[in-house]
Amino acid sequence: MDNRTEVRDFLVSRRAKLTPQAAGLPAGGNRRVPGLRRSEVASLAGVSVEYYAKLERGAIAGASSSVLEAIAAALQLDDTERAHLLDLARAADGVPASGRARRRGARPGPVRPSLQWALEAITDGVAFVRDAHQDLLATNALGRAFYSPLIGEGGRTPNLARFQFLDPASRDFYPDWEVFAGMCVAIMRAEAGRDPHDRGLQDLVGELSIRSETFRTLWGAHDVRTHGSGTKRFRHPVVGELTLAYEELTVTAEPGQVLMIYSAEPGSASAERLRLLASWATEHPAAVTGG
Repeated sequence: MDNRTEVRDFLVSRRAKLTPQAAGLPAGGNRRVPGLRRSEVASLAGVSVEYYAKLERGAIAGASSSVLEAIAAALQLDDTERAHLLDLARAADGVPASGRARRRGARPGPVRPSLQWALEAITDGVAFVRDAHQDLLATNALGRAFYSPLIGEGGRTPNLARFQFLDPASRDFYPDWEVFAGMCVAIMRAEAGRDPHDRGLQDLVGELSIRSETFRTLWGAHDVRTHGSGTKRFRHPVVGELTLAYEELTVTAEPGQVLMIYSAEPGSASAERLRLLASWATEHPAAVTGG
């Protein structure tokens, strides 16, 4: 993932998405580009056309924070896109993002016992820890039952991105498969901007780009997002459809890792189905442990 290429493609893709009308500019005629012209972005940002063209060629090293903020405002970047642009600029300057140590593709290690205890203390919701590579590092008891289609019979560390794009079972598990696919890639894009030297993430992107045309297309769109919170639908092979709210929490002691919690609205059909799933897991322990 070459930084100059990443910067160029990101800025070009954002410029192409912004229409003159949305930017408060006259549409005019004879437009050869789908979005704004470079000159229009430069004018909105208060920089010269030559300087903006230099940035869009990927030469972002040394750009001041005020210029980057002006570019973000001109392109109407959302908070995640703005953070991604700043991450790309920091990477160009050789500054690690968010104080995260650079990784070279080391295999996931065991989760700290206290973190596993915290997961197991969550009994009414699905709780798990994942890393920046989308590896599912640890789950609580209900999480092991919930993700039994992904965890399978054990072996290698389960990976949410590989399941999404390479396992046909994911299309049954995720009723809104296309939405999930876009979210997965956009989250990985944001991670790549934060740590462009992460060899493990580079290898995963390369593998999925080769094996999945859908992933390759979505990766090329340069969309970024953070997870945060929201609602998702699932179709579990044991208990059927579930609508769950999710919250993402940063594991501050382990940079790059997040704790995800899926919970159901109290009294809802999904809450009852989660209880049924917990009962099923108790009665069929081998199905959720790979035994």
